[in-house]
Amino acid sequence: MIQSRLSEVLEERGRTLYWLAKQSGVRYATVWQSGKGQVGRLNMESLDRICEALECQPGDLLVRVNKPKTRKKAR
Repeated sequence: MIQSRLSEVLEERGRTLYWLAKQSGVRYATVWQSGKGQVGRLNMESLDRICEALECQPGDLLVRVNKPKTRKKAR
């Protein structure tokens, strides 16, 4: 599973989602969803603009984590 670190990166840099939306030109709603990890599809252009505004690489914003294995219910 891929998780967003956008909120953490912004906090480390003392920036807000609103600032990022203004700097990147990406809609605030899109930035907010990215920051909350509620994005189902990733628009590469938006990711590029966000990275440009934050002067970072996509790998700084996205991390892969293992999903906890769920057990099937016994019948």
